[in-house]
Amino acid sequence: MKKIAYIELDTHAEIASNFKDLTKNSEEFEVDFYLSEKILKQLGLSQSDNVFHSSAANLLYQLSRKRYDLVIIGTVHRYFNVFNEVCTKYRTSVIVHNLNFSRLSKFYLFAKIFKKNFTYRLKLLLKEGLLEAPEIYKNASHLLVLDENLARENLKFLPVFYTRSQNNEKHSVFTVVIPGAVSQQRRDYRMIFSTIPAFPKNQRWEFVFLGKATGNELKSLQNLEHTKPERVEIRYFTEKVNQREFDEWMEKADILWCPVQSETEFFSNPEIYGKTKMTGNIGDAIKYSKLAVVPEDYYSSFKFIIPQEKDIVRQFLALKEKHFDFEKKYSYDFVSRDLHQLLQAII
Repeated sequence: MKKIAYIELDTHAEIASNFKDLTKNSEEFEVDFYLSEKILKQLGLSQSDNVFHSSAANLLYQLSRKRYDLVIIGTVHRYFNVFNEVCTKYRTSVIVHNLNFSRLSKFYLFAKIFKKNFTYRLKLLLKEGLLEAPEIYKNASHLLVLDENLARENLKFLPVFYTRSQNNEKHSVFTVVIPGAVSQQRRDYRMIFSTIPAFPKNQRWEFVFLGKATGNELKSLQNLEHTKPERVEIRYFTEKVNQREFDEWMEKADILWCPVQSETEFFSNPEIYGKTKMTGNIGDAIKYSKLAVVPEDYYSSFKFIIPQEKDIVRQFLALKEKHFDFEKKYSYDFVSRDLHQLLQAII
């Protein structure tokens, strides 16, 4: 059997978890997971035969104790000096989350230090080899993306999102879930706040802002509670939503409303959702088998990602009756098969 090391020291815990689930019964690959303490806690994991507590300080030593045919790095947003050494010593594939960031030269990376978060970015420069980032993407055997719409000749699609439930139960209350931290920076919540008061009274509606709300967005939600129509319920959270509660609301949702901002930035560098960066709402839609409504200008070829129309009420009611068979393409067996084919090609 081929041996694979999967590394996640920073973020994207769910990607590591999905990869673990999809390869746990593999007859072709043995996978070891090197995870930071933060990731282990988020996933509720402890050390085992193939799960190791790791850090930038001991990762290279841990990898040297075994022979790996392939190393996969889940996130390259820090520890650049360590990951560059991994890329030079092992056949390494890197998951790219921000395409424009991955193309920045050393000069532009250095210039970005002074744009924001100076102290943290100076630490990345002096202690974590920030200027080695371009070398990582050059030395990696393959670059991987999680959205097939972003795949190109030099960017291979890594299938890790699969459907875990398909709940088609109908409720008298129409539940609209807006997943993600409530921040205007990533999503256009102002549009939602101004639209909800116009929803008609002949239908019971429930809007769930499924993420921690703070600052101006929290104040807007509190104001909305007093101005909402009679048959509209507003639910929001002032603390981080735990996984169990998140799962429950996502299961209950009739539709996901995802007002993703078309442009965002990473490391003070512009990224465009659907073109250089993937929104996590795509993974949410697949996992919970839900149709998702996104802004009209969001590019996606997925049939379950629906551009928002002007008459949002009519659109929501029509989509409630629409069925998309997620099992056809995103079942565990289907995605596991595709993942194994990809691993065979890059190992």
